Amino acid sequence: MTHGGWTRRDMLRRTALTTAVVLGGAGALSACESTGGAGDGKDALQAAKDAKTIRIGIANEAPYGFADSSGKTTGEAPEVARAVFKALGIDGVQASVVPFDQLIPALTAKQFDVVAAGMNITGKRCQAADFSAPDYSALTALLVPKGNPQGVLKLEDVAAKKVKVAVLSAAVEKGYLTGAGVAEDQIQTLDTQDNMLRAVADGRVYAAALTDISLKWLVKQNPAAAVEVTPGFVPMADGKPVISAGGFVFRKEDDTLRTAFDAELKKLHDSGEWVKIASPFGFDESNLPKPDVTTEKLCTA
Repeated sequence: MTHGGWTRRDMLRRTALTTAVVLGGAGALSACESTGGAGDGKDALQAAKDAKTIRIGIANEAPYGFADSSGKTTGEAPEVARAVFKALGIDGVQASVVPFDQLIPALTAKQFDVVAAGMNITGKRCQAADFSAPDYSALTALLVPKGNPQGVLKLEDVAAKKVKVAVLSAAVEKGYLTGAGVAEDQIQTLDTQDNMLRAVADGRVYAAALTDISLKWLVKQNPAAAVEVTPGFVPMADGKPVISAGGFVFRKEDDTLRTAFDAELKKLHDSGEWVKIASPFGFDESNLPKPDVTTEKLCTA
């Protein structure tokens, strides 16, 4: 929903500090370590089972993981995580909100046990942490002014027409753009989706690049904005398609937790339950990863 123009992100930031209280009580705010009890010799999975709760990290980016107007953490990734952990006998999920580019550093620092933020699986990220099996796949799209007067439909059009384009900090789209020949001085990095929306609507940039899921959600939440989303497309790099797929992120030492998570995630995918969980956030069957889209391939791409 829209909250006074384009202030929904501001609302989300205000509610972010209350998220841990809503999900996990006061202990969630004071906890400095994950539920994985390395100090007592337990692995992260056993520690979470014993505690009946686990900590996740999100970046407050809709529709992947965000705080709603009541302060509750929701979104595709937290809701899928809840279903997986419930199947593993872990009923409680406590969320911490950190900037997107700090999710993996905070994970390795044991501020939480799992990143549940729809993070794209990339080779660079795989060097720092381990990913689950792909949770979803998504196309890339562009947010453009209503009517798209410049006719920009893909990243190569951004390069050819020399228009300015916005990306999110630490997101993969900047690499897609430079790979398509877009000059660095055409690209503006912004910190939130709402600021991307404002930049396009105000004419400071012509377009903004993100997944089609994110941009469609953003436009749906801001129906008065004079913008639209292009049809989704697959970015190209060196003449080859770049597959975009996201997953959950674990510390490299937490193999037991990741393996158990993957087993339950596969059950959700295979049973159709994943579509039921994810559809309120703009996902459908087309976003289920194809069998040949694997974490191993994405990490070495």
